Amino acid sequence: MKIKIYKIKPIVVLYLFILNCIYSYAQSPIGSWERYYNDEDGNRIKSVVIFSEKFQSIAMYNAKSGEFIYSNGGTWELNDNMITEKVEFDTANSERVGEILTFEVKITNDSLSLPDANWHFSKIDNGTPGELNGAWLMSGRYRNGVKQTRSTDRPRKTMKILSGKRFQWIAFDTDKKEFKGTGGGTYTTIDGKYSEKIEFFSRDNSRVGMDLEFNYNIDDGNWIHKGKTSKGDPLHEIWEKRQK
Repeated sequence: MKIKIYKIKPIVVLYLFILNCIYSYAQSPIGSWERYYNDEDGNRIKSVVIFSEKFQSIAMYNAKSGEFIYSNGGTWELNDNMITEKVEFDTANSERVGEILTFEVKITNDSLSLPDANWHFSKIDNGTPGELNGAWLMSGRYRNGVKQTRSTDRPRKTMKILSGKRFQWIAFDTDKKEFKGTGGGTYTTIDGKYSEKIEFFSRDNSRVGMDLEFNYNIDDGNWIHKGKTSKGDPLHEIWEKRQK
């Protein structure tokens, strides 16, 4: 019996590869997403969720005043159309910390929906153009020129999660199930300058609307962050890319 061997043209292989890449990309939640709704008092509420490669956070706040309402986050995995999240912080219910939640998600090129909650988000970005997308943990700082470091494996963490345009920082303790504070907004990275505009700040709503600019660079994989805080105090921090 003669077996026919069919040759597939390289252009066909390339086409199939591109289709697969497009399909995979369309199904990825990585980046940031936003949702607006009116609460029972008629206030316009904004929700922003940020997904890095392994970690996610969501923040809800008054779209006009920036008054902070709620935040939740932790690790995530996507299997088919089901997301599994391990909760690391929840401002409404600390007892949820450590719980593993699984829920359905529907993702297209420009939308992300949670059918069970009837939440529908629109895409802000896909992890670009900002150069700092990902989840980072504060691992040290300079005080009076002296470098001070701390372990990022401890349960008390300060994490900053960024997409291509959005950022949120969160301070929390998984062992004590405590939430310490959060803030977030938009950011850019241009010519060694990291600039952010604060849209919400849980500890002090008067910071909302502030524009801050810092010098930044990546040194041996660490993000070096130098400038002044929203209070005007000197700041020189070291952030390490979160792996687990």
